[in-house]
Amino acid sequence: MCKLRNKVLLSQWVALPLRLVIGFGFMAHGWAKLSRGPSGFAKLLTQIGAPLPEKTAWLSTFVELLGGLAIFVGAFVELVSVPLIVMMLVAMFTVHLKYGFSSINMIGLTQNGPQFGPPGYEVNLLYIAGLLSLILSGAGALSIDRLLSRKGGLSERPREHQHAA
Repeated sequence: MCKLRNKVLLSQWVALPLRLVIGFGFMAHGWAKLSRGPSGFAKLLTQIGAPLPEKTAWLSTFVELLGGLAIFVGAFVELVSVPLIVMMLVAMFTVHLKYGFSSINMIGLTQNGPQFGPPGYEVNLLYIAGLLSLILSGAGALSIDRLLSRKGGLSERPREHQHAA
């Protein structure tokens, strides 16, 4: 019985490492776009025929930055995960799918080392799976969602403790 109780207590912490890695990843990608200027990303969007490339570049930059930050700190995780999943699906189907599954596509070996081609959709699927896991589990311990739920602002309790009415 003690092991079961410990497992339930520890399950509240499962989302934390997932949130930190996913949140940091999105923030890093958003920051890279912002620091280089979203116009560079807009050129890529133009090449693949994306609509409104300038606006889409700015929108995706801020969704990644702010969405990543929200995931990182555990704020509105279920809500914020949706546009991030949509972004991953769009990227997967418009860019990465044609390069196959693997995120590492070695296309040659030179005297300077290996040469890599564009990444496949592996990382997109990992982000989507992680975000879906957070939607299902909630933000977990050490999160703003948990803090708000204790103040009566959100319904963020560990899923295993919720009972059907």
